[in-house]
Amino acid sequence: MSGDTNIRPVGIDDLLERVRAGYRRIEAREAHEAARAGAALLVDIRYAALRERDGVIPGALVIERNELEWRLDPQGSHRVPEATGHDLRIVVICNEGYASSLAAASLHHLGLHRATDLVGGFQAWRSAGLPVGPVTD
Repeated sequence: MSGDTNIRPVGIDDLLERVRAGYRRIEAREAHEAARAGAALLVDIRYAALRERDGVIPGALVIERNELEWRLDPQGSHRVPEATGHDLRIVVICNEGYASSLAAASLHHLGLHRATDLVGGFQAWRSAGLPVGPVTD
């Protein structure tokens, strides 16, 4: 068994603080306006049960968390058509704004330097009275 015994564990609260310090998070209304203007791609990483329960953001690209990096890597063989380049402004949305922070940090490691996440996640979007629609096939 190998490993560096000098590495100290970090708690999730500290990790979130560290990754969030690396970029500016975005509020729901600003994300809505950026998406409407074509200046940001909204990416919903919530799992299906949450989308079915609460609905979806119209126009948001749904990519579940476990596929995110593969689908948004502009150089990847499994990328979605929307993954047009490393300068793409991506707003990652989870349910409450925690998993999305870690996801945005992961996208930064892929060179997607404009990736961010939605403060408060989908629940903040809905609480702000922004558009929510039903899940469609």
